[in-house]
Amino acid sequence: MSVDILIIGKGGEITVKASSGFDEGCLLKKCGFKSAKGFEKQTEWSVKISGTKYVVALFAKTNGKAMTENKYDFPPPVDNMLYFGNCAIVGYIKDSEGIIPASLSCELWDLIYAKLFGGFEDLDATAAEDENEIDELDSVPAAQKTKNGGYLKDGFVVDSDEEVNEGFHDEGGEGGEDVEDGEDGEEEDEDEDEECDSSESAENLGSELSEESYETDSSEETS
Repeated sequence: MSVDILIIGKGGEITVKASSGFDEGCLLKKCGFKSAKGFEKQTEWSVKISGTKYVVALFAKTNGKAMTENKYDFPPPVDNMLYFGNCAIVGYIKDSEGIIPASLSCELWDLIYAKLFGGFEDLDATAAEDENEIDELDSVPAAQKTKNGGYLKDGFVVDSDEEVNEGFHDEGGEGGEDVEDGEDGEEEDEDEDEECDSSESAENLGSELSEESYETDSSEETS
């Protein structure tokens, strides 16, 4: 009996191929390998889809040449494993009579794949739920919400007008900001100017004293 299996190309592409058996020799040829070295069953996944229990097995090589690494993202627990070349995925159905081979399609594998990853979120359904979601602030009185953003007033969110007004009541007298000496360079410049003025005054004072002393000495000699 022939069943369909999935061949995962090294680039991540999926191809459906018919196989007469699930033995490693048959799967090896389906993957295009000549040597069986390193080619074996790597893991099995068990999952229930629409009431049917599936067992899915992965056959792959764990060694190979550089640049032949398989880029497909396999489900856990082999999501961090590195395989080379093509990989084969085969399916079984588990029932009361045991395990029998079952054909896999791309559509069925998509369902199994999503299930193994914990399910993927339906973005369309999520968007509809977001639109129908009730805003908790609708029941809050307008006096307790900010004017512009409609946010609830608390210790962290206030109106912009309140922020500006509070700034003029802070200590410091100029917008609520205390500027330390030398912080913006203005105080230092004033000190330098004051020092320059003091040195000039001292020089002028010294010259006046010198002239007075000179004049005094001259008068004493004359007398």
